[in-house]
Amino acid sequence: MTSRSELERVALELFAERGFDATTVDAIADAAGISRRTFFRYYPSKNDVVWGDFEVQLDAMRAWLAAADDSRTVLAVLSDAVVRFNSLPPEAARAHRQRMSLILHVPALQAHSNLRYAAWRAVVAEYVARRTGAGPEDALPQLVGHVALGAAVASYERWLADESSDLSSLMASSFAELSAGFPTVNDPRQ
Repeated sequence: MTSRSELERVALELFAERGFDATTVDAIADAAGISRRTFFRYYPSKNDVVWGDFEVQLDAMRAWLAAADDSRTVLAVLSDAVVRFNSLPPEAARAHRQRMSLILHVPALQAHSNLRYAAWRAVVAEYVARRTGAGPEDALPQLVGHVALGAAVASYERWLADESSDLSSLMASSFAELSAGFPTVNDPRQ
């Protein structure tokens, strides 16, 4: 019997060997020793296997934000939440690098990724709305959701570019930069 995590492992290995586009659901199912039909019991599509247990992690982030100490700043809480959401044990780093490289760099996954990003931003916007008294669709919660996602994606890009880097440190650093504000850029015309 194959587990979700085993199916993910097999799929990620095949994607690394053959490329995402060249790897079929049938190839993943065969390599995992399951039928195509069984594959679809685990994941609705090949795109979904790349994201793993994203919804479970998203629910955990939502619950953590709901229980967060409201005496802390919104940005401090979000920083901790994003670091937690993206933390992984050292033995999972290789597979996670493969996963994130696919998510960030494979054109066929971009539309699917946008759906996942929207769900992630919605969790952030719900939290910001609760803290500010705004609606989750109001400008400020939406802006913070987009900025937080941008900080996370920028951290992932840096992590993928430097295998010696630490993802949690990069995430925390990105949010510290946001907290410090954007640097003033001198206008060369002045």
